[in-house]
Amino acid sequence: MPYREKSNLLALAAMLVAYVPYFVVAAMAPVQTVVTPNLLLLTLFAAVSVVRLLILGVGYLWFRIRTPDDVREPADERDRAITRRSTTVAYYVLMAGTLVAAAIMPVWFAGWTIVNAALFAIVLAEIVRCLVAAVSYRRGWNG
Repeated sequence: MPYREKSNLLALAAMLVAYVPYFVVAAMAPVQTVVTPNLLLLTLFAAVSVVRLLILGVGYLWFRIRTPDDVREPADERDRAITRRSTTVAYYVLMAGTLVAAAIMPVWFAGWTIVNAALFAIVLAEIVRCLVAAVSYRRGWNG
């Protein structure tokens, strides 16, 4: 398995492990009507972000120790094409999520519901980017 495929799968796993529990807790938390910051959710988001970074750090260190030559290998045309394709798809997901969070949701919702929707759009776009890249590597997509 190429290094870039492994790093995409690692990023996907780190995102899922860290952010799925956060959004489950955020969805189950009572809606806060006060405009003040929801420090509990903010602290939880910071903690799961640190968890994600730790998973990525340990994973990349493991890759560097196990396969140092693969890590140093420059991206070829196929890798760049897959990156372009996955980034393009993720961009459209991010734009759709941003449109929903910033233009449509303020009509019915306020405060932390919109903030969490915007965070969800960002996380979902990154998950889609990793998924498209992983599927492209698995299916042998050449651009």
